Amino acid sequence: MSASSARTINTTRSTLSWSKVGYDSIIRPIRSAVDHPAALAEIERLMHARKGTPEGDRLDVLVTLVEAWEARHFPIEAPDPIAAITFMMEQKGLVRRDLEPAIGSRARVAEILNRRRALTLPMIRTLSRLLDLPADVLVQPYQTGQAA
Repeated sequence: MSASSARTINTTRSTLSWSKVGYDSIIRPIRSAVDHPAALAEIERLMHARKGTPEGDRLDVLVTLVEAWEARHFPIEAPDPIAAITFMMEQKGLVRRDLEPAIGSRARVAEILNRRRALTLPMIRTLSRLLDLPADVLVQPYQTGQAA
């Protein structure tokens, strides 16, 4: 293949891909606080795009970029373990007695929820399954009466 025919093929491929996707469909990194709302607006515009279409693919990529940018610029700390437990109890309509299989006696449940005693690893494992909470949330350090 000659150099000119290689240039023709490359030019043709380039022209086809540009005409097929269009110049405005190029996705760029989110580099600033100005780029972020523009990406969010584009996501909103594409929210009803079908999966597997060029618009659906664009939506997937933009969502991934926004999530990465937000994780870097607006990190969310893991919740306090006891706050997470009480929140999930409320969400699931559970009462303290429902935690007894995971924690122990009624008195032990009260000690844990009143922060007089720390969670143990077996409690964390069982609570994680019972409450559908990631174990890494429950192993976070938190203030107890022991440390006070």
